[in-house]
Amino acid sequence: MKANLEKMFAGTTFSDFLLKPQKAIVQTRRMVDLSMPLSRHADIAIPIIGANMDTVTGREMMNTLSLEGAFGFLDRNCSIEEEVSRAIYVKNQHSFVIEHPLIMNMSVTMGDARKVANARNSSSILVEEKTGSGILAGILSHRDMPPTNQHNKLIKDFMTPFDKLVTAKPGISIEEAEALMFKHRIEKLPIVDAKRKIKGLITMRDIKMVKQKPYSTKDRKGRLLVGASIGAAGDYMLRAEALINVGVDVILIDIAHAHSSIMEKAIKTFRNKFKDVELIAGNVGTAEGAKFLAGLGVDGIKIGIGPGRGCRTRLETAAGVPQLQAIREAYLAVDGKIPIIADGGIKNDKDIFLAIATGASTVMLGSVLSGTDEAPGIVVEDPTTRQKVKLYRGMTSPEAVVDGTKGDTEEALSIPAEGQSVRVPIVGSVTDILKRIRGHLQSSVSYAGEESLLAAQKKIAKNPEKYLIRLTEASKAESFDR
Repeated sequence: MKANLEKMFAGTTFSDFLLKPQKAIVQTRRMVDLSMPLSRHADIAIPIIGANMDTVTGREMMNTLSLEGAFGFLDRNCSIEEEVSRAIYVKNQHSFVIEHPLIMNMSVTMGDARKVANARNSSSILVEEKTGSGILAGILSHRDMPPTNQHNKLIKDFMTPFDKLVTAKPGISIEEAEALMFKHRIEKLPIVDAKRKIKGLITMRDIKMVKQKPYSTKDRKGRLLVGASIGAAGDYMLRAEALINVGVDVILIDIAHAHSSIMEKAIKTFRNKFKDVELIAGNVGTAEGAKFLAGLGVDGIKIGIGPGRGCRTRLETAAGVPQLQAIREAYLAVDGKIPIIADGGIKNDKDIFLAIATGASTVMLGSVLSGTDEAPGIVVEDPTTRQKVKLYRGMTSPEAVVDGTKGDTEEALSIPAEGQSVRVPIVGSVTDILKRIRGHLQSSVSYAGEESLLAAQKKIAKNPEKYLIRLTEASKAESFDR
């Protein structure tokens, strides 16, 4: 592999290139495999990552992205407890076996039970004989819950008792569970051992989801994969430990300038305690920055200094590298051996393919996803057009910094902003966005003459001069002015 940046990439970004079409070898684009490495030890079915921003990847976005075979990182602009609760929510949504179902004892009132069930978004409660015993006494589902005017009564008066339940032993397969539940026409199947100790819960909804979406991004236990971000100072290790303890699969140490001594110290401290946890770090924008992070033993590198729509770093500080050049520098610097996340600058779907073709493994999207139903941004009405829009903000915008400092406006405003807030149109569900991206990427791979995105990347990244065309101003206008 070439060690130095090719001249064709100097000062370039996504609109500077086109792919030279090759002979297609797939019968239909639907056959194209889009799976790519997220990090050294984790792959995803579609190379899209939700940005770790508080107007992009909340719990609903994280849940949906993993369910659709993509990925995301929960933002850290909140308390440790809040970020942990979001991770727990996603981990409990769509596993084949719910290892930690909602459990209450028989003396809990219906009012309290309803509150907890609503907070946990749980459709059923396993009832134990005594607090902490873990001995199954019955199950309370939504259809068992009485009207709210009976909130002072106990759940034992409404639950289905153990002697009327169908249960299963630990280790039951998904096929066996489905057959047993169909035979008895039940929606919930408690898992208990020989002593009636609760070991989990299977729901028909989760079985159907596993079958409908076999490409979902899941861990070894069939739970959705969860990513979460931390900083590199303050309580970052407490946050990391809390997140890892509830099953977060990939940690992202994310700061504006990762080619720094503070990042070096943070990674070394993290690795001393968590040797086997998948770790991604960023952001950097140069070959030297990528080598620096690679030398510290990270499992993935996030690339991008200032290309995003919510970022003003280049405008305010003059620091940055054009994004396609940054991707290419990083890819060459690590010899293609560490997965690269291209963060920022994506405006059109073709940009995603070009980022991957030149060396990235995945792309991180912020503004593209921020107008979706699943994004947690605030909905407002544009005073000019009267159209409803969502607010999307960079994480160093004044508004985000104020929230991150728990409303300490004086502290927030003492830090010059390098981010901004913008209005983005509401575009519907993120599943529709992913469907569109998937189709366009599959077409790009077909034009590249390959059967998989990974094969296209390996071919083009090895010899970009052969497959990419550097555009003139006239050819840019011919290509993109519509």
